[in-house]
Amino acid sequence: MNIIIVGAGEIGRHLAIELSRQEHSVSVIESDAKAAAELQNEIEGKVVVGDGSSVNTLAEANIGECELFLSLTSDNSVNLMCASMVKSMGVEWVISRVHPGLQREEWLFDFRGHFGIDHIFSSERLAAIELAKFIRNPDSLVVEEIARGRIELQQVRVSVKSDVIGHSLKSLKFPLNTRVALVSRDGEHEVANADTVLEGGDIVTVFGAPRKLRTLVERLQKEVNVKEGPRVVIFGGGEYGFSLAQMLESWNCRVRIFEKDKDLAQELTDRLSNTTVICADATSLAELEEEQVGEADFFVATSSSDEDNVMTCLQAHSLGAQNCLTLIHRADYAKAISASGRHFGVVAAVSPREASRKEISRYVTTDKFHVVRKLGDGMVLQTHISKGSKANGKTVGELVWPEGCVLVGLLKGLLAIVPGPDDVLSAGDQVFAMVANKAEKKFLKLVH
Repeated sequence: MNIIIVGAGEIGRHLAIELSRQEHSVSVIESDAKAAAELQNEIEGKVVVGDGSSVNTLAEANIGECELFLSLTSDNSVNLMCASMVKSMGVEWVISRVHPGLQREEWLFDFRGHFGIDHIFSSERLAAIELAKFIRNPDSLVVEEIARGRIELQQVRVSVKSDVIGHSLKSLKFPLNTRVALVSRDGEHEVANADTVLEGGDIVTVFGAPRKLRTLVERLQKEVNVKEGPRVVIFGGGEYGFSLAQMLESWNCRVRIFEKDKDLAQELTDRLSNTTVICADATSLAELEEEQVGEADFFVATSSSDEDNVMTCLQAHSLGAQNCLTLIHRADYAKAISASGRHFGVVAAVSPREASRKEISRYVTTDKFHVVRKLGDGMVLQTHISKGSKANGKTVGELVWPEGCVLVGLLKGLLAIVPGPDDVLSAGDQVFAMVANKAEKKFLKLVH
C-alpha cells in the first residue's frame, strides 16, 4: 500500500518503521532535517524534508499515488490542513492525529465532515482508553471501542446464576442501544439471532452505549452491584492523567490524582468535578504513604517519564496497591513489562505509540472495509453504505440480512447508535457489523 506520513515525531516515526517492516511503500514528510536524516537510516521508504502543507512537498512525496495519508505532527492546525488538502486532491483514505481536547469537542462539531477527513484520533486518548479498560471492566475478556467511542464491545462469560440462562434473546428485555452479537460455547462460535438461547458458561460478545452496556454485563455476569466504585490513584495530571480521570468519573470510580505542579493541580481541580487532586510528588514514598496509596484498588502511572512511572508502580505495589498500571512511551519496553510485569505488581503497560499503531492498522488495506477485530469464526467489520447499494434508503428491518450477520453500530454524522429495525440506512453512513466468515461476501454485496 502507498502511504504518506507527515511528521516523524514519537508517533510518526514508530508508524513509519512498523509499516516499512511490513513492506508497504512509505514516504515521510518531516520539517526537521536532523529527524528526517535519522529516520531515513531506519526505513526503506522515502523521507522528504519540508512542509507537509506545501503542494510542492506533497508532490515530491508522490501524493498522486497515495492510498493512505496520515498527518501525525503534534500541531492540530498543521494536521487538519494537510489532511483536508490531500483529501481534496483525491486521496482515498485520510487520517489525522489531533489533540484530545479537540476530539472531546467532536460531539459538538463534525470536524471530520468539515475538513473531509475519514478518521481522527488522539494518541493520548487512545492510551487513556486502554488504561481505563482494565479498571472499568476487570472481568471482561475483551474490550474495544468503536464508532468514535460511542459504542463499546465487551466479551464476558455468562454466570451460571444469571436469569438469562435458558431463554432466547427475543424473550429477554435487554437495555435499549445494546446487542448480543456472538455466542461462543465449547469452542464453537455462533453469530447471535433472535432465537439464540444462552447457557451458563457461554462467552458472549456484546455491543452498546458504554453506560447501558454496563447494565447488560452486570446481568449476564450476575454481579452484585457495589455501592462504591473502585479506588483509583493516578500519578501525573498531564493530558493522559486528565483524560483517564475524566473517563473514570462517570463510572462510579473514586479517583485521586497526584500532580506536583501547583498551577496544573489547580487547573485539574477546576476542570474535574468528582476527582480529588493532591498537589504532591508521587515519586516520594513518604507522600504515597501519607495518602494511603496502599489501600487503592488501582494505581496508574501516567507521567511523561517511563522511569518514574515504573518506579512509582513498584512503590505503590510494595505499599499494598492491588493493581498497578503504567504508561510506557517506548512500545518495546511496554511489551516487555506487560509480559513479565505481574511478577512485580504491574498488571499492564500501555504505549501511546502502539495504541496509535493498532488504531491505524485497520485502515492499512485496499479493501472497502476495515476489520475492527477478529472474533472466533468471524469479525467485526466497519464499512459504509454505498449510493447504489440495496441498503441505501432502506430501514434495517426492511432488508433481508444474510445468516451469520448482525448490525452492531451505525454512525450518521455526529450520531452513533446500535441500530434498531426502524433506523434508516443512507449513502455515506458508516456501519459496523458482526459477520461470520461465511457471510462476509453476502454482507458486503448488500451494503456496497
